Amino acid sequence: MRKNDRIAAIVPEVIGWRQAIHANPELGFAEHETAAFVAAKLKEFGLTVHTDVSATALVATLTRGAGGKAIALRAELDALPIKEATGLAYASRKDGVMHACGHDGHTAMLLGAAKLLAESESFDGTVVFVFQPAEEVLGGGKKMIEDGLLKRFPVEQVFAVHNWPGFPEGHIGVRTGPQMAAVDDFEIVFRGSGCHAAMPHLGDDPLLAAASFVTAIQRLVSRSIDPLSPAVLSVTQIHGGRFNNFVPGEVKVEGTCRFYDRALSDHCADEIERVAQATAAMHGASAELTYKLGYPPVVNPPNGAALAALAGADTVGAKRVATEFQPSMGCEDFAFLLQGVGDGAYVWIGAGDVGPGAGLHGDRFVFNDAIVPIGIRFFLNVVQRALPVGGR
Repeated sequence: MRKNDRIAAIVPEVIGWRQAIHANPELGFAEHETAAFVAAKLKEFGLTVHTDVSATALVATLTRGAGGKAIALRAELDALPIKEATGLAYASRKDGVMHACGHDGHTAMLLGAAKLLAESESFDGTVVFVFQPAEEVLGGGKKMIEDGLLKRFPVEQVFAVHNWPGFPEGHIGVRTGPQMAAVDDFEIVFRGSGCHAAMPHLGDDPLLAAASFVTAIQRLVSRSIDPLSPAVLSVTQIHGGRFNNFVPGEVKVEGTCRFYDRALSDHCADEIERVAQATAAMHGASAELTYKLGYPPVVNPPNGAALAALAGADTVGAKRVATEFQPSMGCEDFAFLLQGVGDGAYVWIGAGDVGPGAGLHGDRFVFNDAIVPIGIRFFLNVVQRALPVGGR
């Protein structure tokens, strides 16, 4: 611990906040208690707090000096529809809802940074603290922008961190270019004539058409996309039928496509439609595709990534900052904020190795509190790098 380290002094309190949030998780756009908890803390620190921005989002601002530049720091409020199996003393009190991604930790670390910045004169400009709802699946970041977040609080850069199990503990990862993938969702309904299982010749079998589609569609990645352009297609759900002696008349297939090149959205939609129609026709059935554009890729601009890397070096030392590593095929709706602002960075803080079920979205996920001071210190260093006193 550094001598007179203000961060180390508040870490136990910040961990307490995290555990309180963890014990009371809320799903996307329903984070009322979580938002109220965060707002109360921010007001206690002396920040100006806005709760009328978008759904359950809250935004706080803090200005020092006469500098006109503003940056944003973002954390997430929402939990996941997962039944917790950690056995922790502060485990979720809400059955089937759990902070299994670390949003409780991200929120607590940003609160810690807000507390210390409110006590500091170490920057010149405005920091906008964004606590967003519904990062998981529902696109809370997109909604905030649609509701006028960036018009009301214009900023030049935006930064966010995410704990990253599997990345070395205490290390920071930020790369120029793609760090997280885009994701699109698809749903295909195969329809035919239901019939008794003993009399298959009296109907068309949409279940067989769906099964053929599942195997045939894998050619999308292996044969229709440049192998040097990463892409993943996963079929994740098949629903159809209620009885074991009756062939259903309708079967639904769902899945996702992930890639870094947003232009592949149209290609995937066209190819899925073509294969679905061909397999349906081969089995005398019909197919109806619904293709939904999801989160865009998280692509770090050079300037924001460079600043984040320097702030990371200030935090953990240059040898513990990685700028060249494999990006993830996971997705993040921070992409909407990064696109809307045009500069900034998305940063991983390594949480170390984890066991089965203890990774992101696992029912035994446990946030590594050892990285709490790293997250706080990183946020402070980003602010000092982006908003230096005297414009240095």
